[in-house]
Amino acid sequence: MPRVWDVPVQDSTRVRDVRVAAEEAAALAGLDASRTATVSLVATELATNLLKHAQAGEVLVDVVDPPVPREGRPERVVQITAVDHGPGIADVAAALRDGFTTARSLGAGLGTCRRLADDFDLHSVLGRGTVAVARVGAAADGVPSGDGPPKAPGVRAGGVNVPFAGADFSGDAWAWVRSGDRLTLMLADGLGHGGEAARASTAAVEALRRRPGLSPAEALTEIHGALAGTRGAAVAVAQLDLWAGRLRFAGIGNVGARLREGDRWRSLLSRPGIVGVHRPRTLREDDVAWSGESLLILHTDGLPSRWNPSADTGVPSADPAVTAAVTIRDAGSPARPVRDDTAVAVLAPTPADRS
Repeated sequence: MPRVWDVPVQDSTRVRDVRVAAEEAAALAGLDASRTATVSLVATELATNLLKHAQAGEVLVDVVDPPVPREGRPERVVQITAVDHGPGIADVAAALRDGFTTARSLGAGLGTCRRLADDFDLHSVLGRGTVAVARVGAAADGVPSGDGPPKAPGVRAGGVNVPFAGADFSGDAWAWVRSGDRLTLMLADGLGHGGEAARASTAAVEALRRRPGLSPAEALTEIHGALAGTRGAAVAVAQLDLWAGRLRFAGIGNVGARLREGDRWRSLLSRPGIVGVHRPRTLREDDVAWSGESLLILHTDGLPSRWNPSADTGVPSADPAVTAAVTIRDAGSPARPVRDDTAVAVLAPTPADRS
């Protein structure tokens, strides 16, 4: 089941909790001692940085699919996401240099994270806060997983999963798989929350990984059978055909899907039903063009029902997981308390300078 560590960081005692969570995630991902030490250090630096510059924040630790999936070789990496509502960083480039500090410290935190992690990205807006995401995977032949082949041409995905009320398991789950020129992103929301919801969403992930080349409608049929005997789930599946430059989408239940096309957003609609319990007789697939300006956001109903992307949703250069974390952070408020697990998964073009 999708274990997620959600650690609020209000004082220095919680830095240790973040480090322990990161080490437990590294064990779950099967990382060796060297990579586990890297995960521990990166998590410690991000948690410490929250206290230094924002006084408080939240660190999410998860085991996820990498931004670029390897065909036929499932790989899992530890993802550490630090979120705050602090003052923001005026000069991000300077803050990422070793030795930079505004808190009378050594200033090596963010620079260390960027250097040691396989993937690292940060987004900050003055007055709104900062989101930082780091990933660490297994080393292959002495090369961190993020530096080795293969590179998918021009697209990557990422997500963030927040369990309801700090629970150990989230009833939401996302997965990202590849079969030739087809890359498929799925987001599942097990009914309710807790262990039984997590069992349903985990079954959906496992079914997708067994048959990664199915179309979205075919994948939903396969997942429906796999979820028999569970409480069921809402599931959305989006598949990008790299060769054709087309995105196909199908969903059952209330997982939201928003696609950015240039300067406008459109909703991709799911059919009513519960995967594993009641499936529509026919499933319609949306088939739309995908370009270097497209962006797809899938989200569970932990986000407010009337959530709409803002003008700055999906910073072009941002890691998809950063976009997901910013979306969750900015969609919530004390006036609208979260009442369920919340997950956001994002499919985005790879910026030209990172291809």
